[in-house]
Amino acid sequence: MFKTVLFPIDQSREAREAADVVTNVVQKYGSRLVLLSVVEEAPADAPSPDPMVSSEVVSKLLENAQALFSQQGITAEILERQGKPAFTICDVADDIGADLIIMGCRGLGLTEEGASDSVTSRVINLSPCPVLIVP
Repeated sequence: MFKTVLFPIDQSREAREAADVVTNVVQKYGSRLVLLSVVEEAPADAPSPDPMVSSEVVSKLLENAQALFSQQGITAEILERQGKPAFTICDVADDIGADLIIMGCRGLGLTEEGASDSVTSRVINLSPCPVLIVP
């Protein structure tokens, strides 16, 4: 049913919690797992840089996640892309032929004011395949 699962990750607690669901789905369906992390372009006037704007931090995050899945007997491919997270996630899902995107919900978008700013909300609206959100 889910031949290819895309798991976009960042350093959030929600992404770490979603990893258990990813493990269960991938093992149950024998899916190909692709881990994705997006390096965001930081504005030049940003006061404190977000760690996700550092290619080194993102590479290390992907390697650690790949190792964790490997311990569960799951081979995971890793992709690092640069751009706006929601659009990049959906583009990659389309490019790899993902059957499912599994991602954590950071809590943004749970209120009306935050709904339009949530990466999760944008992915849900733009995705070429089903999206499983882990609260």
